Amino acid sequence: MSPRSISLLVMALYFWVAGALAQTSAYEIVDATSAQVMAVVQAAEAYADEDPERYYQQIEALLDPLIDYRGFSRSVMGAYASSRRYKSLDEAERAQLRDQLDRFTQVMRASLVRTYSKGLLAFGGSRIEVVPSEDDVPGAKRVSVRQNVFADRDDPYVVFYQMGLDQSDEWKLRNVIIESVNLGEIYRDQFQASAREENGDLDAVIAKWTVVTVDVDA
Repeated sequence: MSPRSISLLVMALYFWVAGALAQTSAYEIVDATSAQVMAVVQAAEAYADEDPERYYQQIEALLDPLIDYRGFSRSVMGAYASSRRYKSLDEAERAQLRDQLDRFTQVMRASLVRTYSKGLLAFGGSRIEVVPSEDDVPGAKRVSVRQNVFADRDDPYVVFYQMGLDQSDEWKLRNVIIESVNLGEIYRDQFQASAREENGDLDAVIAKWTVVTVDVDA
């Protein structure tokens, strides 16, 4: 089979899988992605120190179809990217805000993938259990899926993935809560504090943005 034929086959399989995911439940998507991610983490223990970019790229490829980075980033920007503020701006200011949201989404995507990937390495080999959600029923627009991570203590670490349907009726990750720590709220508070320090200069906030490391009680 020629390289071009292989590429076309991969593309066909990708779109077939993407179409299948649109028909599955939020639980099934989180469950399948969790298994794939942990398989990458376990394999990466042998090379991550020497080739971290290879590891980041593999995790990124698994997360990209799942996470609504733009929606998450807009939520983190809070009032600075709200519909109310957008409507109050003139056309030039709206264009500037759209550009700022685009740039912040890319920054957020890169920093989240790296922070998440580094954190996962500590849980390589851990048993993961995704619990079916009672609110994951036909017609539901938002679902919170629980994940138990059995690692270095008697009780599992508890993670909740808050999922929502997008305009294409595909489930996307909107927020994550780890051991009662709401990442969306943490990052929104961080953005607001940075914006105050920069006197509302969003370009400066975006240029200096680094995702904070969130510690959970062991």
